[in-house]
Amino acid sequence: MTKRRVLVLNGVNLGRLGQRQPEVYGATTHAQLAEHLVETGAGLGLAVDVRQTDHEGEFVGWLHEAAAADIPVVLNPGAWSHYSYAIADAVVQVPFAVEVHISNVHRREPWRHTMVISPYVTGTILGLGLGGYDLALAHIASAVPA
Repeated sequence: MTKRRVLVLNGVNLGRLGQRQPEVYGATTHAQLAEHLVETGAGLGLAVDVRQTDHEGEFVGWLHEAAAADIPVVLNPGAWSHYSYAIADAVVQVPFAVEVHISNVHRREPWRHTMVISPYVTGTILGLGLGGYDLALAHIASAVPA
């Protein structure tokens, strides 16, 4: 049986997980998160490809790749969530996308309360730590046919 391919796309500053504000984002590194998500996805029958970039154009290119190939996406754009209309325009083309935020952005600085990408995704998970990624993968496994 062919596994359903899923892209997990992490944006700006998420490559610093485990180092950047561990009191907010935890001690797990991005490499550890990626390894965990690949294993979790395999258990759900998914082929998970985890990527991270600090370059907005690269992130947009990955969304175009997903749109062209009908690949579901789990995305955490980081700070781009609050102002990147380029990413919003790209994610609207992706047929199934779940946005994840490690922290509850609505309990943080006021500038984080504006979410320009959220209206264009299938669903949003926030404030559940790294477990939000697991929930997003489980939802894709149950909602998107292989």
